[in-house]
Amino acid sequence: MSNGNEAPATWLSQDAYDRLKAELDELIANRPIIAAEINARREEGDLRENGGYHAAREEQGKAEGRILYLKELLRTAQVGEAPTVNAVAPGMVVTIYFDDDADDTETFLLGSREIASTTDLTVYSPESALGQAILGGEAGQTCTYTAPSGADIKVTVVSFEPFSG
Repeated sequence: MSNGNEAPATWLSQDAYDRLKAELDELIANRPIIAAEINARREEGDLRENGGYHAAREEQGKAEGRILYLKELLRTAQVGEAPTVNAVAPGMVVTIYFDDDADDTETFLLGSREIASTTDLTVYSPESALGQAILGGEAGQTCTYTAPSGADIKVTVVSFEPFSG
């Protein structure tokens, strides 16, 4: 039984999964190189004014953060084709129009930037204001969200389909 707190599944094509797994493997393989760089910089002396040491530590922190993120993403990812759904969901390519200009549509991917690393589509997170407004929406449905400026913006879902990247 679902408690409603689970994150939506992240669907990845086999190619995207393999690409992210290769990146993770490379980051893990580079751990000793970064550690050696930190040790070499540490031996240069005063750490308070050692820019090389601080840069190496910052690089290590970024790499470790990326490793943790990729491990979790790959651990929980669904690989293959996303199931057919009847409403807007993460992993969908969505076309909308803003209610003040029905002739001007915008098409984007609703999902993780990791999914779209091989596409030119704009990506909106399901957690963004727009993403939250259209989640579960159907074609023809009008949704309203609050922009960072505080203005309420109405959009209408034109169409949606699973991302096939």
